[in-house]
Amino acid sequence: MKRSSINRYLAEAATFFAENYFTLPPFASWTPKDWQQRRKEATELRTQRLGWDITDFNSGNFETRGLTLFTLRNSRPATPETAKPYAEKIMQVRNGQLTPFHYHVKKTEDIINRGRAGNGRLAVQLYSSTREGRFANDPFIVVCDGISRSVEAGGIVLLGPGESITLPPHLYHAFHAIDGDALIGEVSSTNDDDTDNYFYEPTGRYPEIEEDEPPQFLLCTEY
Repeated sequence: MKRSSINRYLAEAATFFAENYFTLPPFASWTPKDWQQRRKEATELRTQRLGWDITDFNSGNFETRGLTLFTLRNSRPATPETAKPYAEKIMQVRNGQLTPFHYHVKKTEDIINRGRAGNGRLAVQLYSSTREGRFANDPFIVVCDGISRSVEAGGIVLLGPGESITLPPHLYHAFHAIDGDALIGEVSSTNDDDTDNYFYEPTGRYPEIEEDEPPQFLLCTEY
């Protein structure tokens, strides 16, 4: 991804969050100079990789295959002063933009549509996994807002504003927004994007960046 594109997409995400009345913490607007000057006091932000995160999954086409995230809290790796058994993210999923199939071995997560009425819905496609890490053909049970429901292999669960789904370990999930951009929250156990993302098809988690202009904001991998 070009740095100029990343700068533009992050600015658009910040506007989208604000328009949906989701206020980011102050460090969301720190410049690279701010990070340099406040490096010592921002140890937890750096070690837990809190902040901006964007990826095109090495697709070369962010608007159809990509995701913009902001990690609000986490514990990766756990230290006595920062240990938390939970994590939280907020995401902009653009209309039609796909996050490809993957599962987690350790993490359990709730995916929540935090948008307002009339905003985009999230289409979550699901498969249980075999021991070999392939798609299983059996139906399974998921919980949506405390209600159990049966889902066929490859079935899609639609989440409108205010609705959520719980994704346990080893459950493959891919998602995209329909009917407009979707404001999506994630509340989970500790998140580790380095070792606990298992994609069905090999793909990159973080973008390769072409530095065609200076960064306006640093990504969580750049502190």
